[in-house]
Amino acid sequence: MMPGKMTAYDTDIRVPLIVTGPGVPTGRVIDEIAQNIDLCPTFEELGFAPASRRIDGRSVAPLLRGETVEGWRTMALIEHRGPVRNLVDPDLPSPRSGNPTTYEAMRTATALYVEYADGEKEYHDLASDPDELHNTFAGLSAERKAALHAALEATQKCHGGDCRSEHVERSAMRN
Repeated sequence: MMPGKMTAYDTDIRVPLIVTGPGVPTGRVIDEIAQNIDLCPTFEELGFAPASRRIDGRSVAPLLRGETVEGWRTMALIEHRGPVRNLVDPDLPSPRSGNPTTYEAMRTATALYVEYADGEKEYHDLASDPDELHNTFAGLSAERKAALHAALEATQKCHGGDCRSEHVERSAMRN
């Protein structure tokens, strides 16, 4: 991977996770949204360790076993603090490769919504724009814009078990 994967676009956030081991069927592909915060609880469960308390993530082990998990997240929070300017930072991007300002974003299976610290906003309907090339935020209704902003704020503030419900993401990211 090239350094500088800092945007909220799929090219930067979709990272394959390959798992092998007892009880994990060969060739199984999982479409549910998982995040780095899910790694610790997954490793704890697979290693038969006691579960950590006050953690935002969930174990993906049941998904690996082919189980249906009630209330699994349908949205991921993506955050970046930048731009990166430290010349020894391993994530320092090469010139003209992208070095975005601070942003918060939400990603679902069907949409990407980004709010940048400079006030710019992006919305991409992934059904009509799978390559995330056309920012359609300006064309959204005022109500939709407000719902997206409120959902993003609520997502940033949730912790632990509160983040495991779909209350934040149910309506805001639907197309």
